[in-house]
Amino acid sequence: MRYVDGYVLPVPKKNLTVYRRIALKAGKLWREHGALDYKECVGDDLKKRWGFHFRKAPRPRPARR
Repeated sequence: MRYVDGYVLPVPKKNLTVYRRIALKAGKLWREHGALDYKECVGDDLKKRWGFHFRKAPRPRPARR
């Protein structure tokens, strides 16, 4: 059975290099465990006039300890 798993994660531009490094490791690990493909995308034109506006999505809060 095939399925697609996806999520949206806001990452500040200053952290993109670090995130890409982590994402490459994660993608390799997921393929080793059976994933057929792995994609990473970065939104560079998020000012759309129709549909759900990504920038209006809820902001993440720091984890409670």
